[in-house]
Amino acid sequence: MCDTVPSDTQSTDTVLRAILTDVLALTPERVAAFDADTELFGALPELDSQAVAGLLTEIEDRFDVIVEDEDVDGEMLETFGALCAFIDAKRAE
Repeated sequence: MCDTVPSDTQSTDTVLRAILTDVLALTPERVAAFDADTELFGALPELDSQAVAGLLTEIEDRFDVIVEDEDVDGEMLETFGALCAFIDAKRAE
């Protein structure tokens, strides 16, 4: 799924789950059940276009990355695994 080797003390998976819990006000139990194929944008009513902005801001802050406008597309937000892969790629830059 996500980078499971701790980097900066926490893995991408762990931090992303915390972000989704915080930004979307989802229960930790619900987010813990997410796997790589769990659909996000379009499937989670909490993740609307307004919430995407907050989500991306938190990703930038907690992972110390910059998300450019051209980076944002439907594919990166399609599933939990796709979002993890996007973050891992940004962290590797």
